[in-house]
Amino acid sequence: MDELAKLRKNYERAELSESDSHADPMQQFSLWLQQAIDAKVPEPNAMTLATVSSQLRPSTRVVLIKGFDANGIVWYTNYNSHKGQELAGNPYAALQFHWVELERVVRIEGMVEKVSDEESDEYYRSRPLDSRLGAWASPQSEVISSRAVLLANAAMYGTQFLPTLVSGGPPRPDHWGGYRLKPDAWQFWQGRPSRLHDRLRYSQMSDGTWLRERLAP
Repeated sequence: MDELAKLRKNYERAELSESDSHADPMQQFSLWLQQAIDAKVPEPNAMTLATVSSQLRPSTRVVLIKGFDANGIVWYTNYNSHKGQELAGNPYAALQFHWVELERVVRIEGMVEKVSDEESDEYYRSRPLDSRLGAWASPQSEVISSRAVLLANAAMYGTQFLPTLVSGGPPRPDHWGGYRLKPDAWQFWQGRPSRLHDRLRYSQMSDGTWLRERLAP
């Protein structure tokens, strides 16, 4: 695999300065996310979620952002999953967006909490029927003997909830819903030539304002 050491890329698309960035990191994130969407970056809503177990072992997986506002970043999943169990034991987590085509990375850290039942219900109802049934059919992160288990579960729940479809069913399972990460630290990274990248860190102060600092790349 000697070719790995020879891979090189020069970053030249844009720059990130203190004067041109927002004082509020959520506004800066909103701008960059919209630019990623407008640029038709593949899955601009994909983000890596990092959690830590009670044994202090970190783990990562890719999830999809489903909303954000001044209160934080929201995604939805099975509460009984591996990540759900780790968040139950340690509510601190980190997120990362990597928009390769724009040569940009956003890193976010903070405490995670469940969204309200009302928020979870509203989003669940907006999902396609097969996705709603999938939330019932998949015992996420558990060992299963084959894919046939998932297909059998989907068929079983499809039959079970068939009478409820007229009224908007199936209902949201209790083990499925949303999480919100409330950021207290952000980093914005913009690739630059000669590996002299732009890197801005935002740290939340005790009064709720943000300290913006430039870090060496």
